Amino acid sequence: MTLARLGTIALTMALGACQGTFSASPEGIPVALESIDGAPAPIRTALAEELATAATDRKVDLVGASAEARYRVRGYLSTATEHGETKVAYVWDVFDSQKRRAKRLEGSSPVPAASMSSLDKQALAKLAQDSMGEIAEFLSAAKSEPQATAEAPIQTAEAQPTGTPDEENQVAMQ
Repeated sequence: MTLARLGTIALTMALGACQGTFSASPEGIPVALESIDGAPAPIRTALAEELATAATDRKVDLVGASAEARYRVRGYLSTATEHGETKVAYVWDVFDSQKRRAKRLEGSSPVPAASMSSLDKQALAKLAQDSMGEIAEFLSAAKSEPQATAEAPIQTAEAQPTGTPDEENQVAMQ
């Protein structure tokens, strides 16, 4: 092997090892947590607090529901017990500023509780960490995309006639 080829291989391996450190950060994209449905008020409040902590850990700019935000998040929780194991299922719908759903994140996790109202701090923290991890991934990917604005004109292609009306009808009928 030549020295140049060994250098290329070493550089490729070094860049591959660093790949994870160059990922985009969700920082700078305001996100409002609008609601969490399916849980009693004390669980919603505790989960919202855990989500705020998880957002800080992941540099997600979580703002109040009435603040201006690029994205708004609505959550839905439920529990189900099957074969003696209780799982909490979650769905997070992420909406853009035009109120269009941009992403749906969903999953479930076993919990040491028999019902939603008996979820403990540890279960809520795990749910918040998992959820905010997925939201942060989405935001990081979205950060590199240009934000659509309502003022931006819609661009369309103009149709150009290619021949006589009879030729166009022939093509359309084929």
